[in-house]
Amino acid sequence: MAEPTDASPVALRTSPLAHLADRLRAAAVTGARGVTLAERPFLTMVNLRLDPASEAADRVAKTLGAPLPRECGHTTASGPHTAVWLGPDEWLVLSDEPIDTAELRQALAEDPGSVVDASANRTTLELSGPAARQVLEKGCRLDLHPRAFGPGRAVSTTVGPVPVLLWQLDDAPTYRLLPRSSFADYLARWLIDAMSEYRGPEMP
Repeated sequence: MAEPTDASPVALRTSPLAHLADRLRAAAVTGARGVTLAERPFLTMVNLRLDPASEAADRVAKTLGAPLPRECGHTTASGPHTAVWLGPDEWLVLSDEPIDTAELRQALAEDPGSVVDASANRTTLELSGPAARQVLEKGCRLDLHPRAFGPGRAVSTTVGPVPVLLWQLDDAPTYRLLPRSSFADYLARWLIDAMSEYRGPEMP
């Protein structure tokens, strides 16, 4: 009897930046002006739409284990799940692990709203290192100085010409950029080019 083969959609999927894996690794810069870039593919992403003042919001928050953030730029986290504010009645829940969308829909019950798995809509680029903020500042209009933007902050913005969700994870600093999958190649190449300056000595 022939050995079974795993032909499931999960086994067959290819990340939007798989073809650039070697270039992403080669772009890494070490030292005091170091910066690295990597794809973190296949993160779970669930889009939530509901009234933040409703009982459904309380039930969904209980299911997630953390309240939904109520202000622009804010995030809340519980274990591997992070909820990001997208609008007054919209959030994106991000996770390194699967999210039970059926459980969230059950929490929503009959109240107006939606729970949609949007994992295939975007990929994730992770930019980290002492020069990461300077690289982003070449093409992002936000004030990314720590006095205005720090760990746990996430906003919709543009980097270069590409719309992204920009999320700062820590003080390294480490950022995660979530572009639409169709724009990921352009953004990755833009970031690789922006990083190349930091291979040389700092200009006085």
